[in-house]
Amino acid sequence: MTEEILNELDIDHFRSAFSKYTIEAFQKLPKLDKPRILDIGCGSGVPTMELAKLSDGEIIGIDIDQKSLDKLKKKIEKEGLTHRVKAIKCSLLEIKFPDNSFDIIWAEGTLTTLGVEKSLTSWNRLLKSNGYLVVHDEIKHFFEQRHEVDRCGYKFIEHFSLPEEAWWEEYYQPLEVKLLELSKKYATDQAALKVLKVHQNEVDIVKASPESFQSVFCIMQKLEKKVEDHLFQII
Repeated sequence: MTEEILNELDIDHFRSAFSKYTIEAFQKLPKLDKPRILDIGCGSGVPTMELAKLSDGEIIGIDIDQKSLDKLKKKIEKEGLTHRVKAIKCSLLEIKFPDNSFDIIWAEGTLTTLGVEKSLTSWNRLLKSNGYLVVHDEIKHFFEQRHEVDRCGYKFIEHFSLPEEAWWEEYYQPLEVKLLELSKKYATDQAALKVLKVHQNEVDIVKASPESFQSVFCIMQKLEKKVEDHLFQII
């Protein structure tokens, strides 16, 4: 029943309202020929699939939640993209791709999972020289530690903020309408109501202070390693 309720709720439908911001951020990058992209914390892959449409490259989405990855795999198969889009179960604590593997790292909502400094530092090695890191997170989380960007081996390219109440007006408010509809439909089903209540609690938190959840896209570029630094390490 839980799975049926979640399918009927269809969170991805509401999350897709933010695809226009993913598109805007991608279009700010220089055109890269067949870029290799790592989508960190991809979940069920709303941004992942958008990146597949926007680029002609290879996209690897990683997440720890197998159910979300299973949903993404179904999308990949449905769109006939198995030759260039992969969904892999992987902890953010154990990303084991070789150094210099990706042209672009994409991270929507995962920057603060490990903390800004640790995320920026650990992801840096995965990028090719002059590769790009694009993050989407709450403004307060990122800009309090923006000074870490240079120290962690990047230069700040640009950023754009989402409208102040975008998360409420474009995501949580429509979601609440659907939750109320399903709550009436399953009014006598306690198991279903319990599942819906979890999502309603999240809605209530944002509803109380929507301006506190404003988010921002930030684009950074990995700094090319200086020759003298490389020589110093050899010595």
